[in-house]
Amino acid sequence: MLNDGDTVPRLTLDTDDGGSLALPPKERTLVLYFYPKDDTSGCTVEAKDFSALLPQFSRAGVDVVGVSPDAIASHAKFKAKHDLGPLRLAADPDKALAEAFGVWVEKSMYGRRYMGVDRSTFIIDRRGRIVRSWRKVKVPGHAEAVLVAVKDLD
Repeated sequence: MLNDGDTVPRLTLDTDDGGSLALPPKERTLVLYFYPKDDTSGCTVEAKDFSALLPQFSRAGVDVVGVSPDAIASHAKFKAKHDLGPLRLAADPDKALAEAFGVWVEKSMYGRRYMGVDRSTFIIDRRGRIVRSWRKVKVPGHAEAVLVAVKDLD
């Protein structure tokens, strides 16, 4: 599990825009948020919140990328359905990045145990170090709290 101050692993994931997400970031600070599944209620609200704040993140010199185990095609449908604009979504189907960050965990619902993504967010600087993290994220107000945190980095 990666913690604040740790250096992120070198990994590359495909993104919905036909590009890729290369870690560690080289040019700009990165907000990397992990979410469980495309087109579910909490994940949709979180994506809409980050999408709405993208211009402010960009002015602060920060990129935002959402990551889930869903495929690129699922990300594309999710973005189109909810008009998420330029928000980038990365596919982590083998869960390599989720496992590296310690967000691929055993969960329990209605007495059933299963593996899934623990909703989490990380701010990663240009040196590839985690400067702030949130685990077990509650969606309401989270994107705004992350924006405040990146503005406080200056």
